[in-house]
Amino acid sequence: MLLNLPALVAIVAAYLVGSLSFAVIVSRLLGMDDPRSYGSGNPGATNVLRSGRKGAALATLVLDAVKGWLPVWAVHQWGGAWGLGEGTAALAGLAAFLGHLYPVFFGFQGGKGVATAAGVLFGIDWLLGLATGATWLIIAFFFRYSSLASLVAAFFAPAYYLLGGQIAWPMRRTVLAALIVMSLLLAWRHRENIRRLLAGTESKIGSKAKAPAADKTP
Repeated sequence: MLLNLPALVAIVAAYLVGSLSFAVIVSRLLGMDDPRSYGSGNPGATNVLRSGRKGAALATLVLDAVKGWLPVWAVHQWGGAWGLGEGTAALAGLAAFLGHLYPVFFGFQGGKGVATAAGVLFGIDWLLGLATGATWLIIAFFFRYSSLASLVAAFFAPAYYLLGGQIAWPMRRTVLAALIVMSLLLAWRHRENIRRLLAGTESKIGSKAKAPAADKTP
């Protein structure tokens, strides 16, 4: 797929939107500790929840998801006039996801991208987002590990897209490739969590942790 100038502009803009680390921004606005200084050290909603501030965690979750959804939605809404289609929308979503992982505004030290990836999936198709989100909720409910739920959902996201191809939505190879890249990056960013899961030392959802970060992997 060749990218024209409007597509490149959309992708760069999506990356900049994704680079807004709302875990840090929300915490600063509310006078809270920097989420990179406690718990897992990850600037994401799950770690903000460890502060005990559920409202801050919810705001982080929603804003991180919106920044993944917004670029995909914007390309769908206005990209047609510039020759931008589903493939560009998926690449814009991937760019927002990469912005969350490696934010230019925060020294390229970002989060693990779960909420942002969820926003991208809902932007591509609400059924895809719903199926993947339901998978996350089921695993999280029964096992109480956010990381495990994220890994399972990441595995199923491209599988759901393949299953829904030609039934719920038209199959696009660029979209599938973007989903696979996001899934692989999510697994990579959770490598320390995988080690802790295997060792039985991973923190469960809702556990508080004010100690300095043990996991230096952003």
